[in-house]
Amino acid sequence: MNTPSLNIDLHCHSTVSDGVLAPAAVAERARANGVDVWALTDHDEVGGIAEAAQAARAVGLRHITGVEISCTWASQTVHIVGLNFDAENEALVQGLHKTRSGRGSRAQEIGRRLAAMGMPGAYEGALEFVGNPELISRSHFARWLVKAGYEPDVQSVFTKHLGDDRAGHVPVQWATLTECIGWILGAGGVAVMAHPGRYKYTPMQFDALFDEFEGLGGRGVEVITGSHTPEEARHYARVAKQRGLLASRGSDFHSPHESRIDLGRLPQLPSDLTPVWHDWF
Repeated sequence: MNTPSLNIDLHCHSTVSDGVLAPAAVAERARANGVDVWALTDHDEVGGIAEAAQAARAVGLRHITGVEISCTWASQTVHIVGLNFDAENEALVQGLHKTRSGRGSRAQEIGRRLAAMGMPGAYEGALEFVGNPELISRSHFARWLVKAGYEPDVQSVFTKHLGDDRAGHVPVQWATLTECIGWILGAGGVAVMAHPGRYKYTPMQFDALFDEFEGLGGRGVEVITGSHTPEEARHYARVAKQRGLLASRGSDFHSPHESRIDLGRLPQLPSDLTPVWHDWF
């Protein structure tokens, strides 16, 4: 059942990963923006969910458990969003802890690379922006580089220095797609492919990725997201329809000043798609 009367946002981040607002503040912003149903989906971490759920109850917001898990597929990073699961599931919690463990050494190498590029002190500077040391990320470096005056905004940092094909990017071998989806399903949740428009695969590779995703039990795809252009949204609406996938909607909000779209300010899903939440309420 599609529910166009409800404003549903199932992808955003807090200081528990690489957002700039605490989980409670994200909940308050979501409600102020007219969101009715909300999921906090921090990267590789469920530590903010208890605070998020409590804050959502306090402001009259329906809360769905969420997480965004990093995995490696065909030498690139793919993100899988897990929704509506048991956040205390031991295999999921342990799997996420394992996934986070590679970020510290990666961050130090990013700092060394940026220093070699004429931007010293980036690692120490990035730590100023980190709420959870286990989840130091490129976004934290980007915020420091803007503060230090090297670039005018976060997007410029990624375009010039930290994007996947830039000199400051340090690739990581994340969890496998099999592990990612297995943790989510084992915790009773739904696995959703996040913002597929961001991945640089050939059409044949995309077909193989979706085939494997579905074969492992993945059921949804983000169609409406802050990371998609209107044409990408139309394309993945067709993909969802053709493959019989559930459709999801999420802003991918990180910050009031960095995100392309604010919480809850997205277009509705096309009415001919089945939303991921169709049997939740």
